[in-house]
Amino acid sequence: MTTFDDRERAYEAKFAQDAELNFKAEARRNRLLGEWAAKLLGKTGDDARSYALTVVTSDFDEPGDEDVYRKLAKDLAEIVDEPTLRAKMSSMRLTAREQILNEN
Repeated sequence: MTTFDDRERAYEAKFAQDAELNFKAEARRNRLLGEWAAKLLGKTGDDARSYALTVVTSDFDEPGDEDVYRKLAKDLAEIVDEPTLRAKMSSMRLTAREQILNEN
């Protein structure tokens, strides 16, 4: 083994770890957004959990955040404007990432 091989393996492991963290953070962010939106919509209990799950699954439509944004924008059209929703998506991503990092 050379030092180069060791570095290459370390970079590959770091890349895989970062990709996993990003995936988990996005899924958690979507759940947190779903819970937040459910509260704004007056949903509680199982209805709130079910709604949050629909937000999580909406992220599987296409790569990126726009599919989640469109779902929430449609559902919250009369309640939240675009800048507020985009800011909430951004802040929830940071919150989700911090939560995941603190679990380890």
